[in-house]
Amino acid sequence: MHLEIITPDKKVFEGEVTSAVFPGVNGAFEVLNNHAPLISTLDFGPVRVTSASGTQFFNIDGGVVEVLDNKIVVLAEAVLS
Repeated sequence: MHLEIITPDKKVFEGEVTSAVFPGVNGAFEVLNNHAPLISTLDFGPVRVTSASGTQFFNIDGGVVEVLDNKIVVLAEAVLS
């Protein structure tokens, strides 16, 4: 799957991933390959990204995620360090 994490300031991450876990407003959820189309609001919390090179975490301050045809786009309010 292809994942992009974008803030109003910059593109934080772009690459191929095997899974991604998001902090949804109604609880965390995971997206795997061939996931059904989805649009969801995101809460404050960590996004866990797993790829062939390992696992990375991005702490976001809310936003929206869209999943469609093995492409994930996260529009985050901010990514906190």
